[in-house]
Parts: sequence; structure tokens; C-alpha cells
Amino acid sequence: MHDPTPAGADLRAGRKEWLGFAVLALPALLTSLDMGGLFLALPHLSAELGATSTQQLWISDIYGFTLAGFLVTMGTLGDRIGRRKLIMIGAAVFGVVSVVAAYSTSPVMLIIARAVLGVAGATLMPSTLALVGNMFKDEKQRGTAIAGIYTCVMVGSALGPVVGGLLLESFWWGSVFLLGVPFMLLLLVAGPALVPEYKAPQGGRLDLVSVVLSLAAILPVIYGMKQLAAGDSGTTVLPIAAIVVGVVFGVWFVLRQRGATSPLLDMRLFGNRSFSAVLTALLLAGGCMAGTFLLTSQFIQTVLGYGSATSGLLLAPTGLSIAAGLMLAPSVAKRIGQRAAISGGLVIGAIGFVLITQAHSSGGLLEVVIGLAIVHFFVGPLLGLGVGVIIGAAPPEKAGSAASLAETSNYLGSMLGMAVLGTIGAAVYRAGVADAVPAGLSPDAAHNAHETVAGAVAVAPQLPPGQAAQFLDTARESFVSGLNIAGVIGAVVFFSLAVLTAIMLRPKPTAPVATGVGIPEQAAGASIPETATND
Repeated sequence: MHDPTPAGADLRAGRKEWLGFAVLALPALLTSLDMGGLFLALPHLSAELGATSTQQLWISDIYGFTLAGFLVTMGTLGDRIGRRKLIMIGAAVFGVVSVVAAYSTSPVMLIIARAVLGVAGATLMPSTLALVGNMFKDEKQRGTAIAGIYTCVMVGSALGPVVGGLLLESFWWGSVFLLGVPFMLLLLVAGPALVPEYKAPQGGRLDLVSVVLSLAAILPVIYGMKQLAAGDSGTTVLPIAAIVVGVVFGVWFVLRQRGATSPLLDMRLFGNRSFSAVLTALLLAGGCMAGTFLLTSQFIQTVLGYGSATSGLLLAPTGLSIAAGLMLAPSVAKRIGQRAAISGGLVIGAIGFVLITQAHSSGGLLEVVIGLAIVHFFVGPLLGLGVGVIIGAAPPEKAGSAASLAETSNYLGSMLGMAVLGTIGAAVYRAGVADAVPAGLSPDAAHNAHETVAGAVAVAPQLPPGQAAQFLDTARESFVSGLNIAGVIGAVVFFSLAVLTAIMLRPKPTAPVATGVGIPEQAAGASIPETATND
């Protein structure tokens, strides 16, 4: 490998690179904003299109399924055919299919459009992150750029319901799908002039069997986790079976990659301790955050009794804090070092989970809101800097594949966290109310009251006032006990990850002339053996 950057050259990016970054960041913002508005539009489009409850679930979930399923494939494909080219193709498809989704005339048409949108969406983030690594050789600038991309995603997700609500007041339900179209057009027009092209000099052929195996591994696991996260104790056999099937195909996928001459995923990446440590941290931290957020949102609405709009405002600091943490992470890392910023942030984040353990059925709002804000603010270094570690730990020609793993890990972690912590919370709740469900309720009402605190609140009006108040107290205390346990789990996991990252991100002694793969060299953009053009 040779270093195309002359010794002593200024690695800092200029105006063109930052304009290119802006072009790449806007679709990230608008894509997440577009998706956030769907949940408000769902009742409107369901009524107009006549969607059944099952079709509504597919409309909501199919985008996430295909997005997660194709991330690894698209990350590798971008490395091989050109990252900018793949982004351009994905943006074009996303724009066209968004229009199709907006003017769908049947639920099936909309489901298919959403599935294709997920595939197109999978082309964007891995190649975007890899291109950011190519465009910004200076470590601080690269950290700022990666943090900026993720901040756009977070801000878009937070603003999605707000903007979607405003659109639905004046336009039809399809308008929420058109938000990102103008910005995809901007990317198609300005991208070739402002975003450089990068691809591996010898990418090899795409192994279609590995593509199928990766889908067969990821999709059943995501389906199973989402079903378990729904919390219905009567449907656990099928979700668990789906997860087992996915794991079996995952093992088959790994074995094939180890023996392939041109693997879809280079398993040697996991031999880099920093790469594996950060990937593990993203998976587990994302799981704790998503699972706890699921329970705290239910706590605020169902236990404390706040309405949807008020709950949204109370949870707004969560999105703002993670955006602030992401943007400040590069500056913090410059002062105290990347390893200290990541591991130190996780330690303080654990304190946020400790605050959540102090919630109780008659209060605790302040502890929960502040605790969530602390967790999300101090996870910023892991998310923003950690992705830079992952991209820097991979050979430059595999940066897109590495970035796709970061995205897949984060997505799977969120599903895993909601499934595991949601299941634990549900089990604690059911154990707490097992002997407290009042007699005299209909079988359906008794079942609902036993399964969820929302069900308990729903059946309370059917009971005498004194009995209703006593049962609701028990139900709320049982739910909060599950939330407290989730806080304990989150604190333990975050503290354990702090120790893991502090140990595994410790730099190894390097020879005077560095070769091969390693964060100290490539994180600074020292070796970029790729084809780079501006045509």
C-alpha cells in the first residue's frame, strides 16, 4: 500500500469538501424526517386505502426490514462499483418510489413501494459514511462530519412527527412521502460536482449466494425481535423460531465468507480489537437505550397519565441531547483523547440509568427525563467517534462494508433491546399483578389487565372506585419495577462497555513505518489505496 498524501501535507478539508458534506447530509435529514411522519399519516392512509390491521403493520415495518437486510450488501456493493455512483442510484430510486408511495392506490402498492424504499435507503448511509472518511482526512474534521451526519438523522427523526402533523393539516396523507424528493434531486444535481468518487481498485464479483444468506440471517432475526418487543405472551413460539432460523443462516453466512475469495463481508475485520469492541458497544448500548426509551415513554403516558403531545415535549430533550453530544464529541476527543471520550461518556451515561432506577409509580418524571438526557448526551462520543473508529480500522477499500456493519449493529441492537428489556418489563409486570387482577372481569378484560399496564388502565372504569384505585396502584407499581430493572441493566451494561472500550481501544505500539490495517494510521487518513476521481 502506498500513501498518496505527501508527507507534511495539510490534511484539512476545504470549502468543496464541506459543500459535498452538506449535499450528503441533507438526504440523511430528510429521509429520517420522511419516515417519522408516516406514523401520523397511518390512520389517514389506512382509512382511504382500506388497509387491514395486518397491512398497516406491513406498511409500518417493511421499510425497516428491507433497510436492515440490505445494509451489508449495499455497503459492499458501494465499495466495488463506486460509493458516489451507488448513492446516486439510491437517491434516484428513493425519489421516484417516494412519489409512487405518495400516490399509491392500494395497501399492497404502498407496501411494495415501502419495501423498495428500504432497499434504496440502504444504499445511502454506508456509502455516505465511507465517503466522509475519504473526504475528511483530518481526524477532528472527520469526527465532526460523521457526528453531523448522525445529528441530521436524529433531528430528522425528532422533527418527523411535527412536520408530518403540519402537512396533514393542509394536505393529503401522501404529502409526508414527498418531503425528501426535492433534496434527493439536489443530491443528483450537485453530487457529481461536489462529491468525489471512490471505489476499490479490485473489488471482485458480488457473491449473490452470500447476499441471499445475509438476508436469510438478518430478516428473521429482526422479525422475531419485533414480535417479542410487542409483548404479547401468547405469540412467543414463532418469534423465537424465526430468530433461531436467522442464527442458523447467520452461521452459514459466516462459514461461506471465511472460504470465499471475494467475500461479501471480510470476517478478518473482526480480528481488529478496536473494530470488534466498538461494534459490540454500539450493539449493546443501542439496545439499552432503545429498550429503556420504550419503557419510559409508556411510563410517562400510562403511569403518569400525560397525553401524547405533552409526552412528546417531555421526551424532546432526549433527541436534543444526543444531537448535542454528537456535535461536541470531536472537540472533547481533541482535548482528552478518543478512548477517554468514549469510555468516559459511557461511565457518565451509566449514571443516567441509575437516575431512571429512582422512578416510582407516583412520580419520578424529573429523574426519568434527566436520566434519559444524560444517557443520550454522553453516548454521543461512542456513536460519533465510534463509527470513525470502525471505518478507520478497516482497509480503505472496505470502508463502505465496515460502515454498513456499524449501521446494522445499531439497528439490530435497537431491536434486541426493545425485545429483551420489553420482555423483562412485561414479565415483571405480569408477576406483580398475577394475584391482583380483580374477579368479575370478562376473560378478555382480565387478560388485557394482566398483560399490560395500558390494559389495566383500560379496564379500571369497569371496577368500583375503591377496587379500581387499588388495582391501578398495583399495576403501576409493577410496571415501574420493570422500568427500574431496565435502568439497572442499562447501568451495568454501560459501565461494562466503558471498561471494554478503555481496554480494547488502548493503542498498540507501532513501528516507525506503519503497514497493514490499524486505527493509528488509517484514522488519520494515512493510507488510502483507492481509485479516487472527480468525474
